[in-house]
Amino acid sequence: MGQFGIGQPVRRTEDARFVTGRGRYTDDVNLPGQAAAYVLRSPHAHAKILKVDASAAKAAPGVRLVLTGADVKGKIQPVPCIIPMKNRDGSLRADPPHPVLADERVRHVGDPVAFVVAETLAEARDAAELIEIDYETLPAIADTEAAAQPGAIKVYDAMASNVCFDWEKGDRAGVEAAFKAAAHVVSAKVINNRIVVATMEPRMALAGLEPDGRLVFYVSSQNAFNIKAQLCGMLGLKPKELHAITPDVGGGFGMKLFMYAEYALALYAAKTLGRAVKWRAERGEAFLSDTQGRDNVTTGELALDKDLRFLALRVRNIANMGAYFSTFAPYIPTDAGTPLLASVYTFKAIHTEVRGVFTNTVPVDAYRGAGRPEANYLVERLIDKAARELKVSPAELRRRNFIPPNAFPYKTVMGHTYDSGEFARNLDDALKLADADGFEARRADAKKRGKLRGLGLTYYVEGTGGGPTENAAVRFEPDGGVTVWVGTQTNGQGHETAFAQILSDKLGIPFDKIRVTQGDTDMLTVGGGTGGSRSLIMAGGAVLDVSDKIVQRGKRFAARALEAAEADIAFADGVFRIAGTDRRIDILTLAAKARDSRFVPEGEKPGLDTAATFAVQTVHTFPNGAHVCEVEIDQETGATEVVKFVAVDDFGKVVNPLLVEGQVHGGIGQGLGQALLENAHFDPESAQMIAGSFMDYALPRADDFPSFVVGRNEVPCRTNPLGVKGCGEAGAVGAPQTAIIAIIDALRPLGIESIDMPATPLKVWQAIRAAKGS
Repeated sequence: MGQFGIGQPVRRTEDARFVTGRGRYTDDVNLPGQAAAYVLRSPHAHAKILKVDASAAKAAPGVRLVLTGADVKGKIQPVPCIIPMKNRDGSLRADPPHPVLADERVRHVGDPVAFVVAETLAEARDAAELIEIDYETLPAIADTEAAAQPGAIKVYDAMASNVCFDWEKGDRAGVEAAFKAAAHVVSAKVINNRIVVATMEPRMALAGLEPDGRLVFYVSSQNAFNIKAQLCGMLGLKPKELHAITPDVGGGFGMKLFMYAEYALALYAAKTLGRAVKWRAERGEAFLSDTQGRDNVTTGELALDKDLRFLALRVRNIANMGAYFSTFAPYIPTDAGTPLLASVYTFKAIHTEVRGVFTNTVPVDAYRGAGRPEANYLVERLIDKAARELKVSPAELRRRNFIPPNAFPYKTVMGHTYDSGEFARNLDDALKLADADGFEARRADAKKRGKLRGLGLTYYVEGTGGGPTENAAVRFEPDGGVTVWVGTQTNGQGHETAFAQILSDKLGIPFDKIRVTQGDTDMLTVGGGTGGSRSLIMAGGAVLDVSDKIVQRGKRFAARALEAAEADIAFADGVFRIAGTDRRIDILTLAAKARDSRFVPEGEKPGLDTAATFAVQTVHTFPNGAHVCEVEIDQETGATEVVKFVAVDDFGKVVNPLLVEGQVHGGIGQGLGQALLENAHFDPESAQMIAGSFMDYALPRADDFPSFVVGRNEVPCRTNPLGVKGCGEAGAVGAPQTAIIAIIDALRPLGIESIDMPATPLKVWQAIRAAKGS
């Protein structure tokens, strides 16, 4: 294995350009003669639009175009939700239109009502202030649970209630029977708080025309191919009429997968004006326009037999969709998350019901983990509660119910088939790294200092992947370098390094000669983008496939160049040779010769350039692991300090340990942020977003947490040729429940048995005061 091959901790090659300011993001792209766009947004959460007068804005200096709802009606189709869904009774889910500009009614603060294009952003902003809009304010609703109640304020008059889908999955009869036979039943109600995504690079888009008159669209996204397809549908364009490009991206976490009104408006404006138009989100409007995450209220019941074996799980979930369906929104709390309710345990039956509700809030969609953190959170909270109530070690209760290593492949009662796993091993390693045996001594020491100390232990599983196909292409350049095109899209994960490692490992090409490129719909016709931790599984598989094809193609060219039979050509370590002789040619030299017609075999095209489509039968892989969190709480202030966090994960075969560790660290940071700090809070009466800036919304900082202790056990995946399992979301899937369980463990001596996320100092302090007062 070479220095830069599979399994080596290669430092990210892309970081050099990022840290020196040489990255090329969407806002770094400027087209000749481009204009600037500004979006005027509703200040009300719910209101009728009685009148819109944009005449003064249209006459303002520098203004080139003003669009209102009436201007685009019938010309730009509503923002699509691409997830079909049937309710429990067989009827279709609700499907109210999501207009790109509100026409008759606004339904959340930040709802776009006008789009102004001017020579400069300042002129566009000034003109927007001249637009006169008469609103008739209406009652609004923001609370997830309240929105599901009969008689609640309605977001849509035409709907009977705010419930936009009522969905179920699982074995209802089997669950009912198991609960009747159960020796023990444990129940819990948990809240997954709403999260602001807050990527380093805000959303932005630049639409223009190429020299041949074709439309071009630069966008900070996770999938240029999907954005292009939806824009074509919304504007009635043919695919050949639009070229979509995503350059460097400063974070996505799910939020940049989706279609947004501003994208269609910018493209429509460019097409109408015949010139480039750039729109750039400000941080403040990102809080009001980017999709947000989580926002579930869930009740669960766990049935156990007399030997404390898990029998069944019954779940009832209310999921907030916001004011409109986003692109994948109904899928997240249903088929994305609920199959993982089975987790790593031998449940006999599971049944879940999910009700989606509309509220007068920003739409909700996938956020790092996308339904899987919510499912794992509920299951682990129930298991921990069961362990406490039934007076058994939380570790022992989990061990007793783990799927054993000899049971794989194992089909869960929710339909997933796990190919591999060594759950008890990961758990034992995590407890050892956390020095769990020494915890009680540390707790006693904290007590002497007037502090409360707690230990949380959980296990998680995630379904990652997402197929069924992905594409890659390799081009041998005249300068001796190699360009790899892939259909996924890096958002900062290190794809360029990992894919180059695979190609270097398989073809023996020097690592520094490989350039990985993504995000251009002209270079590949189809790509799956980035989401669900699919990139290494799918694009890595495509790079592997294209490597194999290059070797096979190269043997035909090498046979011609070396004047031998193709059957006598062998390939290893970047060299084609005639077996049993010293006659050889390296792959880059052969690639140069392959452009010369003298070395092209009959029936072949010149060159070694090759493309491949990787297909999988099993879409998902199942990374899993054990997390341990230790906290210390100041009783006087409620401040919680995470003093230690340990994660031992199984990501299958690891291509780059350094990248994996970075992804785990980032995921844990986001998971702990949700557990302890972050909350997208809306006023319950006005539905105004209270935490609408970083002055009020608490993102975690480096000094909020200790250095994380990360371990791995590689249990190769059996369903893809690389043997890998996705790692990008794992930290965020496992961390929230681990931290909350640790906090509950610290507070339990005071009689506190539950606390909801985020466990802010105020919330913890109030719980301590109430407990001591009682």
